[in-house]
Amino acid sequence: MGVSELLLRIAEAGLLVVAGLLLIPSLTLFIECIAALLPQRPSNRKRGDSALSGSPLQIDVLVPAHNESAGISNTLNSVLPQLAASDRLVVIADNCTDNTAEVVRSIGATAIERQDTTRRGKGYALDFGIQYLAQQPPDVIVFMDADCIAEPGAIAQITQQARITNRPVQAIYLLEQPAKASPKHAVSGLAFTVKNLVRPLGLANLGLPCLLTGTGMAFPWASIQQVSLASGNIVEDMNLGLDLAIAGYAPTFCASATVIGVLPQQAKAAESQRTRWEHGHLQTLLTQVPRLLKASIRQRRFDLLAIALDLLIPPLSLLVMLWALVMGIALLTSWLGASIIPVVLLGIQGGLILTAILAAWAKFCRRTLPLTTLLAIPLYIFWKIPLYLAFLIKPQTKWVRTARDPHTASSEPPSVKESK
Repeated sequence: MGVSELLLRIAEAGLLVVAGLLLIPSLTLFIECIAALLPQRPSNRKRGDSALSGSPLQIDVLVPAHNESAGISNTLNSVLPQLAASDRLVVIADNCTDNTAEVVRSIGATAIERQDTTRRGKGYALDFGIQYLAQQPPDVIVFMDADCIAEPGAIAQITQQARITNRPVQAIYLLEQPAKASPKHAVSGLAFTVKNLVRPLGLANLGLPCLLTGTGMAFPWASIQQVSLASGNIVEDMNLGLDLAIAGYAPTFCASATVIGVLPQQAKAAESQRTRWEHGHLQTLLTQVPRLLKASIRQRRFDLLAIALDLLIPPLSLLVMLWALVMGIALLTSWLGASIIPVVLLGIQGGLILTAILAAWAKFCRRTLPLTTLLAIPLYIFWKIPLYLAFLIKPQTKWVRTARDPHTASSEPPSVKESK
């Protein structure tokens, strides 16, 4: 066997291994997206359920906010009408240098102020709020972002489900297109919809738990006491869901409640937001999947394995990028004389990914995203290449506040955000 043939055989073996590894997230994505097309499972609510007909549910809503005076009124005005007189809406004005607290109080909500320049991160802000509420704890606590809108009925839906299941509940969290949306915004919206609606819905239809996505989350008070929120993790919501799942409170998805945010229109803001989300996702994937697998085996729980497999799916653009790179190498080595098996395996994976994306688009995005806009996907992926290269060189580890668009932004430039 010559040197060239030996190198081909080594490349062939390596490609088979890589193709096998890529099959796991590709197949998981396909199963989740196809399962989302199935009829929804019956609601956990039953006629005469004590959670609905018994004592009133005490609800507290926490809204961490850092310099959000310009836009927080929209969030609070969407939540307040959904609360009873005995419920509390509490905003943590976290290291604010504007008049966020005054705006909150003028609307009729409670504002508590936190100043701590060393322990930065919205996890610390949430922990501060939890300690405040612990003086008179509620039955269920809800976390809302300061720049999101809770659609009518959303608070009732997620809190009732949290009480009935005694588990955390994640509402649908979607992003509206900005006023001057580009094809890149549209593709980003598709990716966000697949991650926050299609995949969790598929898991719910299969009777499996989901990841937490950051806002519109309800927790039974007893469950939130099982974990620590005080951290500066840049994707603390995702890690919170994993901690709760291992502790026996795996999050569930509520497809009847929706919370809406807005995609940043400014290019730098969009890039900053995506960098934080995706670097945080990749860091969590690398550190938490082994932990989940170990806990799944130790506790003999299939739901933890399902969460681990879901977490193994990287950001959609990165998955496509990795598949295309490996497929290109496989085609080249096949042309040089290596086995065609890696090409066949990767071709099947490509079909799974493509089918999953098209199924998600056809069911959930066809009205808002024209089919021709999907042609912008390659450009969107190219736009993301520097983001992933940055992860290899210097991954983001600190929470950076996403700059608001002019109509909702504070006058202060982006800074480290210590609030949700």
